[in-house]
Amino acid sequence: QVDLVESGGGSVHSGGSLRLSCVASGLTWASNCMGWFRQTPGKKREGIAAIYSANSTFYADSVKGRFTISQDDDKNTLSLQMNDLKPEDTAMYYCAADFLGGRWSEEYEYTHWGQGTQVTVSS
Repeated sequence: QVDLVESGGGSVHSGGSLRLSCVASGLTWASNCMGWFRQTPGKKREGIAAIYSANSTFYADSVKGRFTISQDDDKNTLSLQMNDLKPEDTAMYYCAADFLGGRWSEEYEYTHWGQGTQVTVSS
């Protein structure tokens, strides 16, 4: 059974930073591509970053240069360092795993999801 548990969300002011973590269990870590998505009420879940086990990374234009995705293979942990946060970054953030091989930013390309962690950025 695959389990993904996110943590690290919270409330910050504009320009602040947060670091999200996602601890994975029951996953074939070595060959996986994992991603971070975010969602606001009434909107589609948006892919914002992804990483392959070979440390190839991908970012949405909206977060490029501000967010950094990384993984700790020893701890089976996926992280998202978020700097220079803006009010428009406010959302529920989810980690995703078991990429099916299409577009990294599409929700339907991932099999497993965490429960989400809320990020709120005030101006």
